[in-house]
Amino acid sequence: MTKSFLSLALALAITAGPAAAQTPAPTPPDSQAPLKPLVNTGGKALTFDWPMLKIGTAEYAEGPTGVTVFSFDKKVMAAVDVRGGAPGTVNTDLARLGYPTSDFDAVVFAGGSAYGLESTTAVASALKDDGKNTGNWDSIAVALGAIIFDYGDRRLNEIYPDKKLATAAYHAVQPGVFRNGAAGAGRMTMTGYFFGCKAHSGQGGAFRQIGDLKIAVFTVVNAYGVVVDRDGKLAACYNDPSWPADLKVNDLMKNLPESRKAGWGTPSGPMRNTTISLVVVNQKMDPADLQRLAMQVHTSMARGIQPFSTMSDGDALYAVSTGEIEADKGISDSVEIGAIASDLMWDAILNSVPPQDPLPVITPQPPVPEKALAGYTGDYRFSNFVTVSVTEKDGKLYGQATGAKKAFNVPLDQAVELEPMGAGTFAVPGRYPTVLDFNQSGTLVMNPGLWKQTGLKQKAKK
Repeated sequence: MTKSFLSLALALAITAGPAAAQTPAPTPPDSQAPLKPLVNTGGKALTFDWPMLKIGTAEYAEGPTGVTVFSFDKKVMAAVDVRGGAPGTVNTDLARLGYPTSDFDAVVFAGGSAYGLESTTAVASALKDDGKNTGNWDSIAVALGAIIFDYGDRRLNEIYPDKKLATAAYHAVQPGVFRNGAAGAGRMTMTGYFFGCKAHSGQGGAFRQIGDLKIAVFTVVNAYGVVVDRDGKLAACYNDPSWPADLKVNDLMKNLPESRKAGWGTPSGPMRNTTISLVVVNQKMDPADLQRLAMQVHTSMARGIQPFSTMSDGDALYAVSTGEIEADKGISDSVEIGAIASDLMWDAILNSVPPQDPLPVITPQPPVPEKALAGYTGDYRFSNFVTVSVTEKDGKLYGQATGAKKAFNVPLDQAVELEPMGAGTFAVPGRYPTVLDFNQSGTLVMNPGLWKQTGLKQKAKK
């Protein structure tokens, strides 16, 4: 909206009187008001028995982006360990003070970069609005929170987890259910930019009970490094075509910096990445032990993500003790608890990896009718910052991005041929999947499926 238009609208509201001022304003072009939260969906459910620990997820499929809320039946003790060079957190200073008191009600993870921090304060407000907490000094709702960066070239819009989405996730919490994979805050995460892998990731969890002791770990993996399995293999990566089939992470790491150069692959420049994590134990722990638990488990994550905690990551880990059992009912050695939780965290990292979109298979296709090609042409708007212009020439279809950034393998500086794959679908060859689907009237769906991006066809200018 331009300044002149805004001034005119304000002047009309003032001169027209109260009736005009009450007229609803038009919905802005990229408003999130029409978006509907989807709760507790996606991924694969991990179930466990822990009534006090309740978890809820919510997402906007249009992003996609989401929120994951961990809520406790009573206030809990927490510690924090921040390792990455670009953290985005809420209330970490309070967790660092090391008070031997239970001050926290919830932990909130969200996408949307710094805009997603609204989710944490929204959950705290919801706790008060629902009557669980009050305005009394000893009953103020306190939520810990952290965000991941799920913008950049991951998606073509700037939808973020707002108060509405976070409140929906909080109201959907249920005991003992966590969704592994592309769900909640892990809905649009990616890993491996350091080596150009650009693989889809998500959120992962793991649980173990030993006698009365319960340990649960959760992580949202959006790391600059690659996810590594216990055999040293890359758990998810769009490999450079020049890489050997049996490549392991050790081959990449020991050949730095050559392994990031041409011939080894051409990774993008510095990205914004983050892995945010949570460890929960039901055993009472003093602040020093809880802090060391956070540090020990966080350190262990460098086995499953390589490299880890770089300047381009905002890695943070919270450790929570619900204090439901005494040490003599669990394991008195806090280092041993840390070792068990560390092993679980590697499982959680691996559980975060969803099935990857396959590279498109392009085979010879019959010529596309001219009428169909003409119907596909036009400008498709994905957001205020990305539009894909589709044109036809000599019986072939071409695409070019306009605006602030390219659209996956569709570049900004030149038109690229869209190669037909089947009825209404085209592809742009490359290291990463780029499929364009015109089968929905008036829309262009890029990479249809779990992480699809939808552009709306714009009316031609007269």
